Amino acid sequence: MLSTLIIALREGLEASLIVGILVAYLVKSERRHHLRALWTGVALAITASLALGAFLSYTSAELSPKGEELFAGTTSFVAVAMVTWMVFWMKRTARGLRDELHGKAAVAVSAGALSIGTLSFFAVAREGLETSLFLYSNFKTVGAFSTATLGLVLGLAASVALGYGIYNRSVKINLGKFFTYSGVALIVVAGGVLSYGIHEFQEFGFLPGPDAFAWNVTSWMPKDSLVASMLAGTIGFDTTTSWLQLFTWVAYLALTITAYLAPAPKAKTPLHA
Repeated sequence: MLSTLIIALREGLEASLIVGILVAYLVKSERRHHLRALWTGVALAITASLALGAFLSYTSAELSPKGEELFAGTTSFVAVAMVTWMVFWMKRTARGLRDELHGKAAVAVSAGALSIGTLSFFAVAREGLETSLFLYSNFKTVGAFSTATLGLVLGLAASVALGYGIYNRSVKINLGKFFTYSGVALIVVAGGVLSYGIHEFQEFGFLPGPDAFAWNVTSWMPKDSLVASMLAGTIGFDTTTSWLQLFTWVAYLALTITAYLAPAPKAKTPLHA
């Protein structure tokens, strides 16, 4: 539940802030007549994201056991790559995001309603499609469908509420700290998804060492137990973890979190003759 809540809250708030920035621009520039096109683009982006989630679930259910292992492992690696890239992208562009969106909106407004709808569609779809892929992989990692779904619903509801509160200035939070802490949390969740992808590729036969366990605690901690489910949903813990899974998990977290928390390089002051 916790991992899906973190994913939905972080990604949902990013999308909410993007929509809020675009809405505020149209309202302040007295172009409210373009709001319908904007919301149409948002609705289409949400529909596309839901369609991707449905496609992934349907495809996974229709595959053979071996095919599902390959599909789950591949989608896990793709999801981790996308989330890692987006976390660093948001860190790099967060401060200038408002100005960037205002500039794109100004160009889109001059081109008409279709351009506004297209802008809002791609701005939200980027977050939505990534979220659908990552959530699908995380659902497979956690295994507890009911609690994971509850976390998803709560996270999305909270993100929309926070986004609306920030838009009308009734809620004030330090977005810099929020995105930093939630970024670290997402990296931890991604580490668990990466470990799951390694496991699936080992089971399929692409990677060695499926039975070379760093630990096997199923004798006293069943995989479907409450403690195991909670650990799986937070840090990606698996009751049967191979050495390759453990090494990859530790290496990914150590390298990615260190790079993410490293201060941005200071711009060099030009030398004057």
